Amino acid sequence: MPTTFDKAQELNLDPGIYGTFAEIGAGQETANWFFRASGSAGMVAKTISAYDMTMSDAIYGKTSRYVSRERLLQMLDHEFSILLERLGPQRGENTTFFSFCNTVRARGYQDTGECHGWLGLRFQLKPGDPPSDIFVHIRLLDATNAEQAEALGMVGVNLIHSAFRHRGHLGLFVTSLVEGLRPYRVEVDMLKFHGHGYGFFDNRLCSLALVEAGLTEAAMFLPDGEVVQAAEALYKRPILLLRGSFDPVSRLHLQMMEQARGVFGETLEVGEQERTMELCEMTMANLLRGKTVDHVDFIDRCDALQALGKTVLVSRYPEFHRIAAYLSRYTARPIGIILSIGLLNELFKAKWAENLAGGLLESFGRLFKNQVTLYVYPWRNRRTGEVVDAKSFIPPEDSRSLYRYFLETGRVRQVPAGNEELMRYTGRDIREMIGHGDEAWKELVPEAAHRAAVHMHV
Repeated sequence: MPTTFDKAQELNLDPGIYGTFAEIGAGQETANWFFRASGSAGMVAKTISAYDMTMSDAIYGKTSRYVSRERLLQMLDHEFSILLERLGPQRGENTTFFSFCNTVRARGYQDTGECHGWLGLRFQLKPGDPPSDIFVHIRLLDATNAEQAEALGMVGVNLIHSAFRHRGHLGLFVTSLVEGLRPYRVEVDMLKFHGHGYGFFDNRLCSLALVEAGLTEAAMFLPDGEVVQAAEALYKRPILLLRGSFDPVSRLHLQMMEQARGVFGETLEVGEQERTMELCEMTMANLLRGKTVDHVDFIDRCDALQALGKTVLVSRYPEFHRIAAYLSRYTARPIGIILSIGLLNELFKAKWAENLAGGLLESFGRLFKNQVTLYVYPWRNRRTGEVVDAKSFIPPEDSRSLYRYFLETGRVRQVPAGNEELMRYTGRDIREMIGHGDEAWKELVPEAAHRAAVHMHV
């Protein structure tokens, strides 16, 4: 595996690549790698850091947030346009131009806030092409400024190198972003391709690749397919989350969300109902086909949920307490997790707490640590026809007092059943109907999700 130095030197010695660097917030750590390697004059046209806000505004224009995608775009627009204007006429026919920019909040003196940043590359796929963009958002997890600056520089070199050497292979591109770094030094929670050559590229696959590679714990997509940061989308908002495989999306899923919404609203302050973020969440385990993730199936499920106006979250959290902790990172408002009786029963199994010293008690303690409530939807016993709800559910004998406490304190709340006919069919039943050509499945799946359901199972 090439080192960061090797990558910088290789690019320095490529006569067809030439560009500028603009870095704010953690020194000029990316450009510094190219200066350390020999031949930097063949790669670097200019480097700049505009730390003073007045100077930065004079160069790039005013902005409301200095560490933001908005500021990154201003920097890329300015630097790349100057590069083409001044050097395009004399060497544009043989040069692939680029501008690398970042705006970062690294650890400061007596600083305890979150450290993160935006990195961007505007570049040409070949000489004379219109520009293409790659945007990356990272969280810096090291304790000191020096360590964070080092990690940032390495990611910057990896990004530039991957853009020119691995852009045709998404999986390799993603894993290359953190080459040379020990685990847990950075989290890469956003990767987007845009512009020339990427008009038909689905950035949801980028986010899935980040989660799949362990570079981030979760990815979020709005109903229009836009990839968003959880930190921005969930900030200070109430959250209502439905966990499931959505294979396929059914009317029962929508009914569970609708019925839980009413109960959840009773816990909110005036005006918060409209601000609630509703999420449909899948874990990576739900997407596995054998030992690998089926990317086509993933897109089909996202398409179906988004066609129904739902925001999708994909996570690496099979444990409920871990998804609760992730959501609580971004909001102090109430969080509701909707689940079936079957999943409620799963929570009392030892396997979900086998890595916790406190066992089941610690698992539930972590789950309910913040303003988290479980909203339990009823289930019909197919053998007896009995409807089991949160109050009639019987947990394992050694947990009955604990469960009664959850009910009495409102940590577990009952959701009233809607159309009980929908409770007769599982996702497996619907998949078998589709596979056998039984048209009855169409009554169980929302019309907007029919196309995706057929694509997934025929």
